[in-house]
Amino acid sequence: MSFRWGIAGTGAIANGFADALGRIPDAQLAAVASRSQEKADAFGAKYGIPSTRRYPSYELLAADDSIDFVYVASPHSHHHEHTLLFLNAGRHVLCEKPFALDASQAEEMVAAARRNNRFLMEAMWSRFLPAYVKLRELVQEGRIGSVLSVEGDFGIPFPGDDLSHRLFNPALGGGSLLDLGVYPLSLISMLLGEPDRVAASGRLGPTGVDEQIAVVCGYADGAIGIAKSSIQSWLACTARITGTSGHIELPLFMHCPDELVLHSQGTTERFNLPAARDGSSEETAGGGLHRQVQHVHEQVRVGRLESPIMPLRESVAVMRTLDAARHQIGLVYPDH
Repeated sequence: MSFRWGIAGTGAIANGFADALGRIPDAQLAAVASRSQEKADAFGAKYGIPSTRRYPSYELLAADDSIDFVYVASPHSHHHEHTLLFLNAGRHVLCEKPFALDASQAEEMVAAARRNNRFLMEAMWSRFLPAYVKLRELVQEGRIGSVLSVEGDFGIPFPGDDLSHRLFNPALGGGSLLDLGVYPLSLISMLLGEPDRVAASGRLGPTGVDEQIAVVCGYADGAIGIAKSSIQSWLACTARITGTSGHIELPLFMHCPDELVLHSQGTTERFNLPAARDGSSEETAGGGLHRQVQHVHEQVRVGRLESPIMPLRESVAVMRTLDAARHQIGLVYPDH
């Protein structure tokens, strides 16, 4: 049994996802939608999508009853709207991270999935990479004891002279928090759960988006999580998980590492676990995106409508943490 996919959006991550689908024998890229017929046609020609399924609107893709799954790759600001559109049309949905603009939107998306009896997952693809799978195994086996802290950061400078870019537009959910900070915060959530306390400090740029931010997550048992992100400067882009008897390092880039290093009981073990890029070009977005597609297929085949690795309740919880952080630094998305 194969699954027919439609992609909503034609940007860099949509191209990366299309490359990923090409690596999955039981996946077929059958349709694409854009607000522009020209962009839909160019994307469709690149990936061999029939001209009759290169749609100039998301509504037309939603109405295509031959599609099983839709990958929502539109801007952050439209994840909520488009996910609801496709779920209500009877499609399963994989929604690119961040799941939504706020927790309220996320809750509505989850409710729609359950009401329509459809699969929904946030595309936090890092969790399905070999390094993250191994990380969970090492922690669950107690190789570093009880986790005391999770620290991670992700910062890449973007030219500030192009303020028309989506990253500098608050109406599109711009800034570092949702685009980059969500990765270390999701890692913290994966290992420690939802925090009891959130403290944040950051800098807002001239357009009102967060150009850098630091978030501290506190837990009742004394554990801490620290996440930093920036679109103003390079950060280390690494992560460290520290326990009572050792620690684990995720090297550059922490969201798609090719290895991890375990320091435990006076020994060091290095695990070579390539993420495997999707596509042949170094410009291809992401790496190993096909692994989350395989996971999604596996869940639907056995009748599950959400992932045990990226459960819906956790996507909502991460959005609550993001909400708390942005409120503390005065980061406002219009109408939210």
